[in-house]
Amino acid sequence: MEVDYVIHYQFANIDRSQATQEFEKLTQALASVGLATEVRVGDGQSLLIFTRVASEQHLFGEVYRSRIRDWINGVRTAAPKRETEEALREEPLYEAERLRIIYQLITNPPTDGGAGITPKEGEWKNVDSVFALHDHTHNKAWIKKWSTQWFLKPEDIDEIRDKFGEKVAFYFAFTQSYFAALTFPAAIGASAWLLLGNFSLVYAGVSCLWCVIFVEYWRHQEVDLAVRWGVRNVSRIEHKRKGFNYEFETSDPVTGEKVQIFPATKRLQRQLLQIPFAIAAALLLGTLIATCFGIEIFISEIYDGPLKSILVFLPTGILTTGIPVLTGILTNFATRLNDYENYETRGSYDDSLTEKVFILNFITSYLPIFLTAFVYVPFASIIVPYLDVFSLTVRPFAENDKQLKAPETGFVIDPSRLTKQVIYFTVTAQIVNQGMEVVIPYLKRRGMTKYKEVQNERAAKKGGAVPPPSENDEPEEAAFLTRVRKESELDHYDVTTDLREMVLQFGYLSLFSVVWPFTAVSFLVNNWLELRTDAIKICVEMQRPTPWRADTIGPWLDSLAFLTWLGSITTSALVYLFSNNGLGPDGSPAEIRGWALLLAIIFSEHLFLVVRWMVRLAISKLDSPGRQKERRERYVVRQQYFEESLNETAKLPAMGELNEEVNRRTLEDEARQGSLRDSRVEDRFWGRQRGWKETAAVGRNLIESASTEQEKKAQ
Repeated sequence: MEVDYVIHYQFANIDRSQATQEFEKLTQALASVGLATEVRVGDGQSLLIFTRVASEQHLFGEVYRSRIRDWINGVRTAAPKRETEEALREEPLYEAERLRIIYQLITNPPTDGGAGITPKEGEWKNVDSVFALHDHTHNKAWIKKWSTQWFLKPEDIDEIRDKFGEKVAFYFAFTQSYFAALTFPAAIGASAWLLLGNFSLVYAGVSCLWCVIFVEYWRHQEVDLAVRWGVRNVSRIEHKRKGFNYEFETSDPVTGEKVQIFPATKRLQRQLLQIPFAIAAALLLGTLIATCFGIEIFISEIYDGPLKSILVFLPTGILTTGIPVLTGILTNFATRLNDYENYETRGSYDDSLTEKVFILNFITSYLPIFLTAFVYVPFASIIVPYLDVFSLTVRPFAENDKQLKAPETGFVIDPSRLTKQVIYFTVTAQIVNQGMEVVIPYLKRRGMTKYKEVQNERAAKKGGAVPPPSENDEPEEAAFLTRVRKESELDHYDVTTDLREMVLQFGYLSLFSVVWPFTAVSFLVNNWLELRTDAIKICVEMQRPTPWRADTIGPWLDSLAFLTWLGSITTSALVYLFSNNGLGPDGSPAEIRGWALLLAIIFSEHLFLVVRWMVRLAISKLDSPGRQKERRERYVVRQQYFEESLNETAKLPAMGELNEEVNRRTLEDEARQGSLRDSRVEDRFWGRQRGWKETAAVGRNLIESASTEQEKKAQ
């Protein structure tokens, strides 16, 4: 149907007259930016507004402005040609670029040439979504192709970029690079697991080195991809955030344009609230996790009463229920704190929110293993007597007090507990997450469809059934509108969620793989499936992503670097603590020496810093097709400007063409002109010889006279 975007407008919760006014304003705003519209009924309480560019010439103008903006901000090496059609023949408009430009036409503020329609914000809170339609033919071919090949080719990632934009393509490129790089630690880990066992010093060193190389190589590869896709430095192009509240306007001292200012000192004061937020989040989540950890230890290691095999899952149930609720509350608070910090651009806002969410994910993902590794196994015999408080959780099920106390012969530490926990997070949790991503949304969607059918059947029996929206559809449009209505009900795809999942997985590898060296093998298998299931998720379970541009994976790269640094510390600590069957260097927690542990950590960290500097220096020397392309483009631009300058110079008359015949009349004219104006030394100096021919003649006479004098002296 040649539809560019669909706008889903909900009016179930507002007055009909207000809905009419809003809808008229909506269509008028779309028409003001050159978009044609058609409207059809949605689900009975909503409308579907179909939009497309009314004129290709208008689109060409937007493409030219977009590429000019890229050139001004250093994304492009040369200015685009003014003849847009010719420029598009040389550099065709790919699908994601077209959709991005049209999306910005819809959502950008009027001051930037857009309609200013921002879904679920401000005056457009009843606009539920703005989305492009899926290309199902391409999606089916995409899934079929990926399901039959082991490794993805660069052309496959380029195809994602052309369809879904650079931001989504960067995620798939990162995951593919990560998957390919995992083959080495998987092979080393499997060998270490079979030959060296857990907590191997050799494997620990190789694992830390691999993490450093991978992060620095990806940092290098990001630049290569950004150049290849023509988005290098695209992060410099800042998009104003609609929620930004400025305090005053002033003139830019360089450009003279009006700029909106929010004092940096005031924002810094607000950003300092991140410190108490991080502390509060750590205390709340840490308390819940530590409490459940203590309960689980008490039930599994001390309690010896009825229903033990069932009660041991009580902490898991508490965590499964409590962690999502508490994380949701803290995420909501983090979002409000981010709003309060009042960021001017969308990019800075998203980066700050990502950092806050990473703190929450770090606590919930890694704290249980930290407690087991650095509290339970080394010091369990010391802290167990203080776990009596958790007996309240199972007291109703105990037959006597003896079942609630540790054995008199002493408490026996389970050194395999740490390994089992790492296996759970690196294998079982990954499988569960795959199900939550693909299976649960599918069942949820099918369940909602079935629920609506049952509701309609009940209403029909009572005589109050509402006719389905498709009843008045034109026959030639029926199948198309049914598909659009289904897509309008799908969730919005957020690539940040998938990136966060990969970064957290990398954290398990860098922090705790020395506990179970087979970790990389598990992740290798999981990530092969992850690439395919994410493709299916985008095609089937989500609306088509908005094709935003990016030149990096954003703050997640800093998170990778942080986890690599922290991994050098935790790995050295784990090797020191558990190199002797997990019971400390001498088999007793009392023999763990603090100074030796601290020395191991400091040595490992400093070694990490030296190795990272060497790896970064070595990788910076590597060349790549992207960097070669960048140098080639810059050379072509410089050569073009140089040749243009030479061509302009060639149009000037040569000095020989300026020579005039020197005779009595010209000399008299020159003398007359000199008498009419003040004569300067410089003018007299440059006026003695006229043109190169006279200069050559004078020079010849001087040479001949000098030769004559030399001959006389010789005689």
